[in-house]
Amino acid sequence: MIFKDYYKILGLDNNKVTMEDIKQAYREQAKKYHPDVNVGNVASEERFKDINEAYQVLSNGTTKRKYDRMWNTHIGNRRKKQQYQESKRGRDAVFSDFFNMFFGNIKEEQQEEKKDKKKPQIKGENIETEVPISIMEAFYGMNKKVSLRTVDAKMKTFDIKVPAGIRNGEKIRLIGQGKTGQNGGKNGDLFIKIKIEKDNKFELIGYDLYTTLSLTPWEAALGTRVNLEGIDDTVSVYVPAGIESGEKLRIVGKGYKDGKGGRGDLTAIVKIVVPKKLTQEEKDLYEKLKEISNFNPRAN
Repeated sequence: MIFKDYYKILGLDNNKVTMEDIKQAYREQAKKYHPDVNVGNVASEERFKDINEAYQVLSNGTTKRKYDRMWNTHIGNRRKKQQYQESKRGRDAVFSDFFNMFFGNIKEEQQEEKKDKKKPQIKGENIETEVPISIMEAFYGMNKKVSLRTVDAKMKTFDIKVPAGIRNGEKIRLIGQGKTGQNGGKNGDLFIKIKIEKDNKFELIGYDLYTTLSLTPWEAALGTRVNLEGIDDTVSVYVPAGIESGEKLRIVGKGYKDGKGGRGDLTAIVKIVVPKKLTQEEKDLYEKLKEISNFNPRAN
């Protein structure tokens, strides 16, 4: 089978040409050998088919690279001047035997390329999950390992940085860790929603922290000053005489971080705790108090 020099068919000396050179050469040759210009000229008609065939191969980057490898083997720098030759072409066939042997599926390849190019890039869906953390972890910030089940049902561990003072319900974004994009689109993101849980010492409401202040009956009756443990230090709190369970003492600026460099308040809810076991002396004192006191909480 005759090797077809597509570059020579288009009037080009070698393969060191650009796509624009190929297009320009094709336009010139097609105009020269077009059947409308050469009516009844069978040779021109066949030449016109070869020109189209050459352009089909050389205007496509994939098939051009494939052809260039063969061209370098058969012709390359050793190319000699020779008369244009036709390879066999079936009756009414558009492409020659040479073309069909090496590039028979070029139409399908080009259609697939066009089809792929037409598909828009679609970003993958975002995924959201919720992770519980303690108030202390949220207040001070931390690096936390989180194991989650991915969309393909596999477990994956993520290292997340929880910033100090993060708000309840805030989300940490992990770029590209969501569902896979389509047609070359970017992956979606993973959003980790922070849930700050109430613990046995503090409850977070807004920027304020709430805690319990346990007092003895005599501390509540007589008044006192106690040390109250806050989230980051211990504060001295004055308890007025006669305070009752359920009353609140507010310590300004000792609450949670407000994200602006300030702090909310710390509120201590009073709880009067009665001893369950009494020494004999304590019991005698309570009996004495019972005899001398006129206080009746049920009078009103």
